[in-house]
Amino acid sequence: MENLFILAGGFLIFIGTLLLAVGILFSGGGRSDVRGGAVIFIGPIPIAFGTERESLVTVSILMVVMILLFYFFFREFRP
Repeated sequence: MENLFILAGGFLIFIGTLLLAVGILFSGGGRSDVRGGAVIFIGPIPIAFGTERESLVTVSILMVVMILLFYFFFREFRP
């Protein structure tokens, strides 16, 4: 089962890199308005940041969903 997670993680990294490369190639080289946000988990503590309010709200919602997923997937490993 652990090997399946490693394989899935590697596959997701590959797909993400491929999507970034395709996006760069087909961006047209013109100037664009870049917006975005991210979540960094340091242990159980999430840190969210974004370039504008809408990005931050979207990232915060995804952060809550990820925390709930972590809780439900890993609650069986509690002592």
